Amino acid sequence: MTETMDGIEGAESTGAAEDAQRTRTYAWNDPLASFAEGAGMSGVEYLRAMAEGRVPKPPISETLGFDGISDVAEGRVIFTLTPAEHHYNPIGSVHGGVYATLLDSACGCAVQSLLPAGDYYTSLDLSVKFLRGMTKDTGQVQCIGTVTHMGRRTALAEARIVDGNGKLYATATSTCMIFRAGEK
Repeated sequence: MTETMDGIEGAESTGAAEDAQRTRTYAWNDPLASFAEGAGMSGVEYLRAMAEGRVPKPPISETLGFDGISDVAEGRVIFTLTPAEHHYNPIGSVHGGVYATLLDSACGCAVQSLLPAGDYYTSLDLSVKFLRGMTKDTGQVQCIGTVTHMGRRTALAEARIVDGNGKLYATATSTCMIFRAGEK
């Protein structure tokens, strides 16, 4: 055992490759420019443009390393993610915040897919149920978001994360507040 700089004892490094520090770099586009580009589009048009690469993904997608949007329909979106080490928490599995961000994104974008140009939403709440852990060995997962109720002022959506075999990893429900163009 050796003493580390912060005074906590730990195992001495073996110098093996697995002890090497990893790095990750990424870039993103100006989110306000992307938003302005999509301002004249309906929600489903904007999300399809994003899925096709005609509009840049939001910075959070790059920060967390989402693979992207793989499918968009009115009231339904599918995000994909391939879990990696940079998603890990201190116990060696994907952090719950990654799950929550993916689920929140799918719920919100499912609502967005039903909005006309000029309308927008924000999440009011998110309730997540974690069912099993993901690791870098899980393989690509899908997060499927669907709208269960669309009202004038609020919408309810749900999302679920599944692997390639259909195994369920987490579910969520979200209430979104809708802001209509021209209304204060």
